[in-house]
Amino acid sequence: MTNIPTELLRTLIAVVDLRSFTKAAHSLGVTQPAVSAQIKRLQMLLGSELLDKSAPGVTLTPTGELVVSYARRLLQINDQILHLAGPRPTAQKIRLGIAGDFASPLLAWTLAGFRTRWPDVSFDIRNAPGEVLLHELRLGELDLIVTLSGAKADPDARFQWNEELVWARGASTRVDSTGAIPLATCVEGCALHRLAVSTLERAGRDYHIVFTAPTAAEVATAVAAGLGIMALPRSRIAVADLFPCDDRLLPRLPEIICSIYVREGGDRDALEQLANALAEILQSQRASTPLPHREIALAGSVDATLGLRASGT
Repeated sequence: MTNIPTELLRTLIAVVDLRSFTKAAHSLGVTQPAVSAQIKRLQMLLGSELLDKSAPGVTLTPTGELVVSYARRLLQINDQILHLAGPRPTAQKIRLGIAGDFASPLLAWTLAGFRTRWPDVSFDIRNAPGEVLLHELRLGELDLIVTLSGAKADPDARFQWNEELVWARGASTRVDSTGAIPLATCVEGCALHRLAVSTLERAGRDYHIVFTAPTAAEVATAVAAGLGIMALPRSRIAVADLFPCDDRLLPRLPEIICSIYVREGGDRDALEQLANALAEILQSQRASTPLPHREIALAGSVDATLGLRASGT
């Protein structure tokens, strides 16, 4: 054997990413028995078990983990070569999932700059908690997501970095050192909500929720108007026209992890280039890089030598 059929590797990646033979079959447009047969054929060609049958669900063996890692790289190169040989689609849509805190001018400027280099691209924005976005990415319903999470680092993320989380208030808001905390927060599925509530409860501080909204951007607007305080990454305070609370009056919040994920499979070149631009701009916010000119320069510098596979029209 000198060659491994790429369709077998693509099937393995689909099974691993979707964690299901049935879902992989649906996404590939084949039957479940066909998926099982392709996995068996791949294992036979390689002479090694790739999936751990003794573990629940879809679990890779050590050899399987190595094969998946190499297969992703091989398929990416394969798809890029095919794209060079084929016609560029007339219209492409990037399905972008954004945690509420990142639905800000940063995103708008970046996408506008990116589109000057990719004029046929359009964007479909989905706003939801990070866990929901990650689930939809794995199902193939989103192409790129930006999330906030209090969980540990995830090796599957394209980019990850830590942000300092602080209590934020409006200019006229004063916090009582002993009274109940007036908390403004996102819906319960939001990482900012969970971290704010768990921090207050662990410290034994009374609180009452005075305002809720779907996104952190909406909550920040209410806080700026004087409706309580909120948990927010420090880098977002100035953008939201808020002020940090006195650290002596409230329990310290943990750091939060910001992540960017890119959909596996298909043409990923433009998606990864957009991920690079978003990561640079969002991380530059921590260092107080001037905006919006920095955003335009970064987004405009994205190389447009390859096309983007359409995910919708």
